[in-house]
Amino acid sequence: METPISMTSLLLLLTSFLFFLQSTKAAASTTAGSIAFTTLGRSRYSFDIFSLSIASQSDSISLSQETQLTDGVSVNFNGFFPSSNSLLYVSERNGSHHLLLDLLPSIEQVPLTHHSVFVDSGKTRFDITPNLDSVSMKDRPSLSGENLIYVSTHQPSFSPRKSWAGVYSTHISNSNTIRLTPDDVADFSPAVSPSGYWTAVASLSVWSGEVEELNTDLYLFRTFDGSQRTFIEHHAGWPCWADDSTLYFHRRDESGWWGVYKAVLSITGDAISLISVDRITPTGFHAFTPAASPGLPGVVAIATRRPDSEYRHVELVDLRNKGKYSYIEVTRNVKPFSHHYNPFISPDGSRIGYHRCRGSSNGNPPLLFESLKSIAPEEFSLFRFDGSYPSFSPDGKHIAFVGLPGVYVANTDGSGSIKEILSGNAFPTAWDWKREGVIYTSYGPDFASESTRVDIISIYIGNNNNEPVIKRLTTGGENNAFPSPSPDGKWIVFRSGRSGHKNLYIMDSMKGESTGLYQLTEGPWTDTMCSWSPDGEWIAFSSDRENPGGGSFAIYMVHPNGTGLRRVVHSGEGGRANHPAFSPDSKKLVFTSDYAGVSAEPISNPHHYQPYGDIFTINIDGSGIRRLTHNSYEDGTPAWTKFFLEPKDVSESLRGSAYCGFDDCHWLNIAANHNEIDGKSC
Repeated sequence: METPISMTSLLLLLTSFLFFLQSTKAAASTTAGSIAFTTLGRSRYSFDIFSLSIASQSDSISLSQETQLTDGVSVNFNGFFPSSNSLLYVSERNGSHHLLLDLLPSIEQVPLTHHSVFVDSGKTRFDITPNLDSVSMKDRPSLSGENLIYVSTHQPSFSPRKSWAGVYSTHISNSNTIRLTPDDVADFSPAVSPSGYWTAVASLSVWSGEVEELNTDLYLFRTFDGSQRTFIEHHAGWPCWADDSTLYFHRRDESGWWGVYKAVLSITGDAISLISVDRITPTGFHAFTPAASPGLPGVVAIATRRPDSEYRHVELVDLRNKGKYSYIEVTRNVKPFSHHYNPFISPDGSRIGYHRCRGSSNGNPPLLFESLKSIAPEEFSLFRFDGSYPSFSPDGKHIAFVGLPGVYVANTDGSGSIKEILSGNAFPTAWDWKREGVIYTSYGPDFASESTRVDIISIYIGNNNNEPVIKRLTTGGENNAFPSPSPDGKWIVFRSGRSGHKNLYIMDSMKGESTGLYQLTEGPWTDTMCSWSPDGEWIAFSSDRENPGGGSFAIYMVHPNGTGLRRVVHSGEGGRANHPAFSPDSKKLVFTSDYAGVSAEPISNPHHYQPYGDIFTINIDGSGIRRLTHNSYEDGTPAWTKFFLEPKDVSESLRGSAYCGFDDCHWLNIAANHNEIDGKSC
């Protein structure tokens, strides 16, 4: 039987606890650092929303000249026309995700139906972002009356690799917010019916870990409260309404081609039944992310990837002549060498919108560091970095990174030029803690087999501005990679495939393996991406040892003498947790993972090479996992410095305005035989 605690003991405990809180707060306020990470291609997107006016007659459709609707600030995407004279969209400005409503120039002549709250204010732009976690993604928004319908990732799921994406409704006037998605599922790409009564979603119960297609199911529910949730069709995504009984959606068929389908429903009260499903686009080219409008009956907008183009373009499909559909090119004649994403049509059918890269015409320089909202500003500032495998110098003044190929060094304040210190392919980077100007990297092919020639090298750059001095530290060449020096500067831990498997080894930091090696881990699995803690006590690494070769990676820690091995974080069966790096006080790890699943339908985004990731932190005992990034991009290779960088954007000064240098999803490429999909994955 437990003994009741005395009042004296309770007061002592409370006093101790308050002292602990005060000391923790004081420590946090004086130990703030910075985290930087890579987002694949994101710094080159520069998306804005554009539109063309549509003139439709019974037998023809004509389009006007393209107009840029958003202001050229940050990244603006996934638009929605509440009316022909207003635009709702997602914007990533100010380091967070905002939902903005713009009143377009002709608003004074044509009032906004059902949205007098906006017209009466006299403004032309409104930030209507719900009062939720400021860093959560708020995807594919729409307005239904005074209710904002959108996807948010602010509420954690119940288990690893379960997507945090859910559909929410926020009343514009009073900010009341409800979750429309059940807690045990994830919903993407909501579309509200013309009457506003129903919302259609692409719903995901189980994620396989792939990014080419989520294999979602189509559901409907009442927009008002999420009730009357009804299954409609398997294997369907990105729904849109033509009228209250006609839906379009996309899916990828057995041959590998993406196509757009038409679903006809029978809806009587709250009773819903599916009458028919027909494919409206043929095989032979990809068609996806459909858009329709009751104001343009019989016409559907689609995004396509045709075999004769390397770019994603928007087209209109005219279905009014049964048996003989016609295709009208929307964007290929305007911007033939740009990708165009996620079309949408105004309710009256007078406008078609989409987003694409705006290019460099606005004159904004690329960013070396893009400041993001930090969930713990007292602990660290948070930055997206324009380069792969960043690492901070011990004094915090410089950052090294790779360009795949090439190794570069830049000043963290953005001053001066970015210097290339090594050409050729190398990955990743790590600074010596004691010898000033010494950087370690692995030189050779990445994502290669155990026997591939890859060696650990050191690069000395403090040589009076002369050429860098390069020294090879490994001699075997059996895929030696991911060097991390000890804090006393004497040793380097790295992974090597010399045993036939990728395990961890330790060698002298100056003489390399010529004076011998200590094998830290051993087994028929892959141990990799190692990181030595600043206090010297631990080495963190990523490993698939629980299911060798199965593609699942967890993060482990071990003492440098080989004792104390333990798992820190596992993102579930088949999940990936990679690239750990220690906090300056050695009490936390930052890493990238698919722990939060996916946040949007991958086909609606460019890139996506890997099925993970967002950036997380966790205590080294495995407690206190925290999600730092909320987006649909691929975030990875984080680095953590003890030096606090001001939370503001830092422009780079060398590479100019090379915007729009990104690729579409590689698995949309058409192979040479014209009938097979390229085997590359996003």
